[in-house]
Amino acid sequence: METPNLNYVREISGGDKDFEASMLSILKAEFPLEFLTLKKNFENNNFEQVSLDIHKIKHKISMLGMKKSFELASELERNIKNGDLEQYNKFVDVLNRINVYLNTK
Repeated sequence: METPNLNYVREISGGDKDFEASMLSILKAEFPLEFLTLKKNFENNNFEQVSLDIHKIKHKISMLGMKKSFELASELERNIKNGDLEQYNKFVDVLNRINVYLNTK
């Protein structure tokens, strides 16, 4: 099971702590809202919009160093438009882990 981390943010920051804090602040502000929107769109069976929501979120997953979860998001983004919900619960588990991680930072 992958664990979210800030290694990529640190790498691209070049040691700029203000940049790192800014990126973390953006993640903490945007991620919970995007996660909530995704869940609401899923509940409303708006799978086209869910696909777009996943697209937004997957880039945050990448920033948090979660390569396998990024691949899962990419696969789900493609499949959910066709009503293939098989990976959705696994994806939500990833998002819950990220949510917990961001709440501890």
